[in-house]
Amino acid sequence: MAELNDKARSLIDGQNLAFLAEVMEDGSPHVSPVWIDLEDGYLTFNTAIGRLKERNMRRDRRVALSIADKDDPYDKVDIRGRVVEIIQGEEAEDQIDSLAKKYIGQDTYPWRRPDEARVKVLVEPLVVA
Repeated sequence: MAELNDKARSLIDGQNLAFLAEVMEDGSPHVSPVWIDLEDGYLTFNTAIGRLKERNMRRDRRVALSIADKDDPYDKVDIRGRVVEIIQGEEAEDQIDSLAKKYIGQDTYPWRRPDEARVKVLVEPLVVA
Protein backbone atom coordinates (compact mmCIF):
# COMPACT_ATOMS: atom_id res chain seq x y z
CA MET A 1 0.00 0.00 0.00
CA ALA A 2 1.31 3.44 -0.93
CA GLU A 3 1.50 6.06 1.80
CA LEU A 4 -0.83 9.00 1.27
CA ASN A 5 1.00 12.31 1.57
CA ASP A 6 -0.34 15.33 3.47
CA LYS A 7 -1.74 16.92 0.31
CA ALA A 8 -3.68 13.77 -0.56
CA ARG A 9 -5.05 13.48 2.98
CA SER A 10 -6.07 17.14 3.00
CA LEU A 11 -7.93 16.83 -0.31
CA ILE A 12 -9.66 13.63 0.83
CA ASP A 13 -10.65 15.19 4.16
CA GLY A 14 -12.21 18.22 2.44
CA GLN A 15 -15.46 18.44 0.52
CA ASN A 16 -13.65 17.73 -2.73
CA LEU A 17 -14.96 15.45 -5.43
CA ALA A 18 -12.93 12.51 -6.60
CA PHE A 19 -13.14 11.49 -10.23
CA LEU A 20 -13.11 7.71 -10.37
CA ALA A 21 -11.83 5.90 -13.46
CA GLU A 22 -12.50 2.22 -13.92
CA VAL A 23 -12.06 -0.09 -16.89
CA MET A 24 -14.92 -0.93 -19.26
CA GLU A 25 -15.26 -4.44 -20.65
CA ASP A 26 -13.72 -3.29 -23.96
CA GLY A 27 -10.71 -1.81 -22.11
CA SER A 28 -11.74 1.82 -22.44
CA PRO A 29 -11.93 4.06 -19.35
CA HIS A 30 -15.14 5.13 -17.64
CA VAL A 31 -15.01 8.17 -15.34
CA SER A 32 -17.54 9.42 -12.80
CA PRO A 33 -17.48 11.77 -9.80
CA VAL A 34 -17.76 10.27 -6.31
CA TRP A 35 -17.77 11.48 -2.73
CA ILE A 36 -14.71 10.09 -0.99
CA ASP A 37 -13.36 9.39 2.47
CA LEU A 38 -10.40 7.68 4.11
CA GLU A 39 -10.54 4.62 6.35
CA ASP A 40 -7.43 2.93 7.79
CA GLY A 41 -5.32 4.08 4.83
CA TYR A 42 -7.90 2.93 2.24
CA LEU A 43 -9.84 5.30 0.01
CA THR A 44 -13.54 4.64 0.31
CA PHE A 45 -16.62 5.76 -1.59
CA ASN A 46 -20.15 4.58 -2.21
CA THR A 47 -22.33 3.65 -5.16
CA ALA A 48 -25.42 1.58 -5.90
CA ILE A 49 -25.56 -2.04 -7.00
CA GLY A 50 -26.07 -2.29 -10.75
CA ARG A 51 -24.46 1.00 -11.71
CA LEU A 52 -21.86 0.82 -14.45
CA LYS A 53 -18.96 1.69 -12.14
CA GLU A 54 -20.00 -1.03 -9.69
CA ARG A 55 -20.19 -3.65 -12.45
CA ASN A 56 -16.83 -2.53 -13.87
CA MET A 57 -15.09 -2.72 -10.47
CA ARG A 58 -16.42 -6.22 -9.78
CA ARG A 59 -14.99 -7.40 -13.11
CA ASP A 60 -11.69 -5.47 -13.03
CA ARG A 61 -10.36 -4.20 -9.70
CA ARG A 62 -7.99 -1.58 -11.21
CA VAL A 63 -9.05 2.02 -10.58
CA ALA A 64 -7.65 5.53 -10.55
CA LEU A 65 -8.94 8.55 -8.68
CA SER A 66 -8.19 12.19 -9.31
CA ILE A 67 -9.14 14.39 -6.36
CA ALA A 68 -9.31 18.10 -7.14
CA ASP A 69 -9.63 21.01 -4.74
CA LYS A 70 -13.15 22.41 -5.16
CA ASP A 71 -11.77 25.96 -5.11
CA ASP A 72 -8.80 25.31 -7.41
CA PRO A 73 -9.25 22.27 -9.69
CA TYR A 74 -5.61 22.50 -10.77
CA ASP A 75 -4.62 21.67 -7.18
CA LYS A 76 -5.13 17.91 -7.27
CA VAL A 77 -3.72 14.52 -6.47
CA ASP A 78 -3.94 11.38 -8.62
CA ILE A 79 -4.07 7.94 -7.04
CA ARG A 80 -3.93 4.61 -8.80
CA GLY A 81 -5.00 1.56 -6.87
CA ARG A 82 -7.11 -1.53 -6.69
CA VAL A 83 -10.46 -2.33 -5.15
CA VAL A 84 -9.85 -4.65 -2.21
CA GLU A 85 -13.39 -4.93 -0.89
CA ILE A 86 -16.97 -4.16 -1.91
CA ILE A 87 -19.24 -4.13 1.14
CA GLN A 88 -23.03 -4.44 0.97
CA GLY A 89 -25.64 -4.06 3.67
CA GLU A 90 -25.98 -1.79 6.68
CA GLU A 91 -22.35 -0.62 6.61
CA ALA A 92 -22.78 0.63 3.02
CA GLU A 93 -26.14 2.23 3.80
CA ASP A 94 -24.63 4.02 6.82
CA GLN A 95 -21.67 5.21 4.79
CA ILE A 96 -23.77 7.05 2.19
CA ASP A 97 -25.44 8.95 5.06
CA SER A 98 -22.04 9.80 6.52
CA LEU A 99 -20.84 11.06 3.13
CA ALA A 100 -24.03 13.13 2.75
CA LYS A 101 -23.25 14.76 6.10
CA LYS A 102 -19.69 15.53 4.98
CA TYR A 103 -20.55 16.85 1.52
CA ILE A 104 -23.98 18.48 1.82
CA GLY A 105 -24.55 18.78 5.57
CA GLN A 106 -27.56 16.43 5.64
CA ASP A 107 -27.91 13.56 8.12
CA THR A 108 -29.36 11.22 5.50
CA TYR A 109 -28.65 10.84 1.81
CA PRO A 110 -31.59 12.66 0.19
CA TRP A 111 -31.54 10.89 -3.20
CA ARG A 112 -31.85 7.31 -1.91
CA ARG A 113 -34.30 5.29 -3.98
CA PRO A 114 -36.33 2.59 -2.25
CA ASP A 115 -35.37 0.02 -4.90
CA GLU A 116 -31.59 0.51 -4.69
CA ALA A 117 -28.99 -1.13 -2.49
CA ARG A 118 -25.75 0.66 -1.74
CA VAL A 119 -22.17 -0.64 -1.71
CA LYS A 120 -19.14 0.72 0.10
CA VAL A 121 -15.93 0.38 -1.92
CA LEU A 122 -12.45 0.19 -0.37
CA VAL A 123 -9.46 1.02 -2.57
CA GLU A 124 -5.86 0.27 -1.70
CA PRO A 125 -3.69 3.13 -2.98
CA LEU A 126 -0.71 1.83 -4.97
CA VAL A 127 0.65 5.00 -6.60
CA VAL A 128 0.15 8.56 -5.33
CA ALA A 129 1.14 11.40 -7.66
